[in-house]
Amino acid sequence: MKMRTLSLLLLPLVLVATMFAQNKDDKAPTGPEKPKAQGERHEFVITNFKTESGITLPKAIVVYGTYGHLNAAKDNVVLLPSHYMADFHGYEWLIGPDLALDPSKLFLVATELFGNGHSSSPSNTPEPFHGPRFPLTTIRDNVEAVHRLLAEDLKITHLRAIVGFSMGAEQAFQWAVTYPTFADKIVATSGTAKCYPHGIVRLESQIAAITADPAFASGDYKTQPKNGLQTFGIVWTAWLFSQEWWRKELWRQDPSMGKTFEEVVNNFHTDFIPGADANDLILQMRTWEKHDVGTTPGFSGDVEKALRSIKTPILYMPSETDLYFPVGDAKYESAFIPGVTLMPIPSLWGHTAGAAPNPADSKFLNDNIRKFLGTSAASAY
Repeated sequence: MKMRTLSLLLLPLVLVATMFAQNKDDKAPTGPEKPKAQGERHEFVITNFKTESGITLPKAIVVYGTYGHLNAAKDNVVLLPSHYMADFHGYEWLIGPDLALDPSKLFLVATELFGNGHSSSPSNTPEPFHGPRFPLTTIRDNVEAVHRLLAEDLKITHLRAIVGFSMGAEQAFQWAVTYPTFADKIVATSGTAKCYPHGIVRLESQIAAITADPAFASGDYKTQPKNGLQTFGIVWTAWLFSQEWWRKELWRQDPSMGKTFEEVVNNFHTDFIPGADANDLILQMRTWEKHDVGTTPGFSGDVEKALRSIKTPILYMPSETDLYFPVGDAKYESAFIPGVTLMPIPSLWGHTAGAAPNPADSKFLNDNIRKFLGTSAASAY
């Protein structure tokens, strides 16, 4: 499968929504290409970061990107927490002068989850926490690290908004519970406030696909467990889009995916997330599994109580055909969230609908997110 321009090569195939929205093949462009958003990469280091598991990392690194400029009042900040194995470029379907988040007016902070291979991860952390010995990091661990980044590194104490897709939506909900007045508004696409049992079963099947490869060696492999990673890729692919997406052969809308069904499936099977480390993949799946706002201190495991505590207006945008985060789970949660606006995305693109995989979904997301946030009013100075 052909890849994007160099600046976005690190965005994995699991986030095909952001890939399909751009021309990746060698055909002539249909019109003048608009300039892409240009983010600036940064690192924030936390000394002796204690995780919820009780293990302390001597040095925890959070990689993040920024777009635009922080204004004098510091009231134009939007946080974009990353999704599974993504880098900070993962929200560029939202960023631009004609899109929901205009960096000439807003200061955008796009953070990267622990375990993505750039922020602190099993693959880049020295012993005694290298590889399978890296501690479980929860969504709350990630939120706490980013809260410190904002407060200590950027001197930001309030956000205009948080916008999150998938695991980014999980973080957005956790922000709403842990820091109920920190953001003025929250947008959550293709993600829920808890990973429910069926989601855990899915993730465990994908973990098992990796660990069943003898080359995995309990996580102390010398080379990546290729067979396990390929099995993981094809298992994940089965969940990525809706059944009707496959029946209608919507993959034909992006020629770079392949010319035949067999070619499309083989591309996902053999190169699902190029360059990903097996332990990193597993860590982020464990992070996903453990997500539950109800286990936030003070809520005794009661997700409904935690949702009722939310004070921030939320635009809740599940995909109507998401197999990861079924729309029924979003409808269930919405019944307990004060001031929520539930707006399912009318799409056949499954989970990826929450990240603008095609022009129709992009328009729906950008138009409604822009309207909800009122993002045309802020000044960059």
